[in-house]
Amino acid sequence: MALYLVQHGKNLSKEIDPEQSLSEEGRREVEKIAETAANYDVIVGKIHHSGKKRAEQTAEILAEKLGVNDVSEAGGLKALDEPAEFVKDIIPGENLMLVGHLPFMERMASLLVTGKTDYTVFKFQNGGIVCLDRLPDSGLWAVMWALMPNIGGP
Repeated sequence: MALYLVQHGKNLSKEIDPEQSLSEEGRREVEKIAETAANYDVIVGKIHHSGKKRAEQTAEILAEKLGVNDVSEAGGLKALDEPAEFVKDIIPGENLMLVGHLPFMERMASLLVTGKTDYTVFKFQNGGIVCLDRLPDSGLWAVMWALMPNIGGP
């Protein structure tokens, strides 16, 4: 089973767009990452997003490029939600993609990899995908791979 964690693409400011839709740059970056993932034959069964406009748009782009028909809003993926609550609902054996926000995504990755939410085990970028795989012996997860829009640093 693969679990894909995605921070939404870059968005417009509240002053420009109160809903904070994806910016053109954000849309381009998510499309590029999604096309790369599709070229690698990444298989996703279902995509959940937080319901915020930027996360929904990111999820829709990924779904289109990866051929995913099951895209829906899910509670518990907002920035300040508790990852431990969401982890309870993950179904083993299902390749699932979650599209949400920081600090939730970093805290979720930390919880899955270390068992605690207070470590940074991966530095997310807007529009990037982090793929985790469950380790059978410990029940913890490991980072298998990541696709990020920028590899040159901050």
